[in-house]
Amino acid sequence: MQVVQTAIPDVLILEPKGFGDERGFFFESYNQHQFETLTGIKANFVQDNHSKSAKNVLRGLHYQIQQPQGKLVRVIAGEVFDVAVDLRRQSGTFSQWVGVHLSAENKRQLWVPPGFAHGFLVLKEGTEFLYKTTDYYAPTHERCIRWDDPAINIQWPISEVPLLSAKDQLGVTLANAEVFD
Repeated sequence: MQVVQTAIPDVLILEPKGFGDERGFFFESYNQHQFETLTGIKANFVQDNHSKSAKNVLRGLHYQIQQPQGKLVRVIAGEVFDVAVDLRRQSGTFSQWVGVHLSAENKRQLWVPPGFAHGFLVLKEGTEFLYKTTDYYAPTHERCIRWDDPAINIQWPISEVPLLSAKDQLGVTLANAEVFD
């Protein structure tokens, strides 16, 4: 596995080493010892989630103000543009974002630390997205920031209005959001 730094040092891209031939491929998608050794992060994953989405669906920007979740995310079918936004007020990268293309083909994974909002735009029909979390889903603590907040100014690779859930349509701007102190 190789670790690639992003513009926000706490957000990491993980590129697993794969083996393939005419029969198909094999790669180790997660190895706790390797993850800890290469990243210096001791994460205790407690929940796995799996979603399937149509092209042009945008999910996020989600976070939990209490029980914040670290997420290790990847795509097993299709492709997404995955985004992490730093919501740690005391951080030198507060309100900055990182965007990464994750696909079944590139097999990249993204580490989104606790204290970040997370979202993704589906770029291919029938995309399947998997992620591990370091804390349990807590709906009473879940918050959502608008995907198109001009204060954050995410450069989504999109030419039309995305498909949003009712919950995501109610997202607030960063100026009105609860963030981490």
